[in-house]
Amino acid sequence: MTKLALYASLAASLLCLSACATPPAGADLAAAPPPAAKVQPDPDATPYGLFLAGRAALHQGRLADSADYLNDAATAEGEPDFLKLDAFTASLLAGDVPQAAALAPANTTADEDAGPFRLGVVVRGVEALAQGKDKDAYALLGGPDAGYPHKAAAELLAPWAAAGAGDVADAVYRPVFSGDRVAQFAADLGQAELSEREGKVEDAEAEYKALASGGDGGATLIAAYGAFLERQKLHADAAALYQAALSAEPDNPVFAAAKLRVDRHGRPPAMVSIRQGAAEALVLPAAELVEQKDEKTALEYLRLALRLDPGQDEAWVMVGDLLADSDDPDGARAAYAEVGPGSDHYLTAREKLAWSYQNDGDTDQALKVARDTAAAAPASREAQITLADLLRENDQYPQSAAVLDKLIAQAADKPDWRLFYLRASAYDEAGDWPKAESDLQTALKLSPDEPELLNFLGYGWIDRGQHLPEGLAMLQKAVDAQPQSGAMIDSLGWAYYRNGDYKTAVDKLEQAVSLEPADPDVNDHLGDAYWRDGRKVEAQFQWRRVLTLDPDDATKARVEVKLASPMGVDAPVAATQAQ
Repeated sequence: MTKLALYASLAASLLCLSACATPPAGADLAAAPPPAAKVQPDPDATPYGLFLAGRAALHQGRLADSADYLNDAATAEGEPDFLKLDAFTASLLAGDVPQAAALAPANTTADEDAGPFRLGVVVRGVEALAQGKDKDAYALLGGPDAGYPHKAAAELLAPWAAAGAGDVADAVYRPVFSGDRVAQFAADLGQAELSEREGKVEDAEAEYKALASGGDGGATLIAAYGAFLERQKLHADAAALYQAALSAEPDNPVFAAAKLRVDRHGRPPAMVSIRQGAAEALVLPAAELVEQKDEKTALEYLRLALRLDPGQDEAWVMVGDLLADSDDPDGARAAYAEVGPGSDHYLTAREKLAWSYQNDGDTDQALKVARDTAAAAPASREAQITLADLLRENDQYPQSAAVLDKLIAQAADKPDWRLFYLRASAYDEAGDWPKAESDLQTALKLSPDEPELLNFLGYGWIDRGQHLPEGLAMLQKAVDAQPQSGAMIDSLGWAYYRNGDYKTAVDKLEQAVSLEPADPDVNDHLGDAYWRDGRKVEAQFQWRRVLTLDPDDATKARVEVKLASPMGVDAPVAATQAQ
């Protein structure tokens, strides 16, 4: 529905800001099913057939199957080198780093081959580091073959390999990345961590302070710097750092847990190991690559990070997201399931796991994951909101509202307008507009300028023929705040329609359709406005278009009545009911 077009983004913002309580270790929670067994190809299949099957699996997002097929093709006697290169890439993307290292190209003779060869150098270096062969790893990562386009990754890893190999001088050598703030931050953070490992505590403290003064790093830096201060028994400094972070992000569970720990003089986090530090050095650039839409390289780096540190939960969540986006739901669920109870990322992974099942049509399993998580973490707002959201998504509106009732009661001393918004959504879809209206009015008292609230309540009034001047003013205010929102411009156009200003309605609704061309409700509204403005041929065109946009049953029925009747919008079953 138009008035709920922003619901998903609002729910996401609540999840990001919610204070989550980690469920106890060992909680009996539903997880992803075990990974599928290794593909068993036809023993009579030819290498070429295996190659085609591997390529097809890769394009379908079945990375593990692709790696199996291509590895079998590449190891057949007498097969060309390009099969081995394809198998190398597929193995790395699927997370089989030992196999990828075995298949990595060992040399290059042409510039166009440099990329895979140099990635192969990094892969072999990571595999050596993972096996504890630190000197071999350093020889690869610090050698001349570790070049563009993976030179930065090699330079971030090399100091950790040097530290493992006992080369103190090279372990505390700081690489410089001109113009690459993310890589430089990762290098500087690694430098601080390595300095502490080498007993250079004063250097480490100076490096942390320099990073903090630069304003980069966010939670990653605060967690690392605070842990360092705790290990040095500088509890007051650590507490001040965490408190400042909480002042900026009061709902951040990581900062809250750290502040509680330091206040109690609890055991500080241990220094990162060689392999943990090296993994962290790859996760930060991988996150930047995701932002730059280079998902393939990001996934390759994350797989390498997880080979070094299988407990890098942030990397598992990122891998799950990338696989979900590439239509590999089984792989995504397996990645999310790797994040265990006790992790700061556990509830995020559980939310994503539940929605993965939901998006795949397995609504029973989605609700089971959400219910089990909410039951195991009753103090977690994140877990409760996920459950409420999924209940609403599956038309269980009273149950969704009941979950939100408890959250609203718990937050009575610090009410949150977003919780009232979400409950209003459940009430509205259940057909209880008076309760929805009451919640929206309460929410607006808490946050009078929120565009989502203005749009929801304003549209609700307009569509019911209530408070027309006030509703139009609300919707204009919402559009002024978010002028590129097609949903809000549609609401404003519908307000002009309801107020009888059809020419202005057409103008606004045409803008809305240009921003939301595939929305059946917006197109339906424009058709109605055309009809009232005397443009009946254009109105019928818009209504026919609605039928091609997968409308819900109610919208489809209304449009079909309008198209079948010479009365159009004045046909006996009108298209102007609440939407």
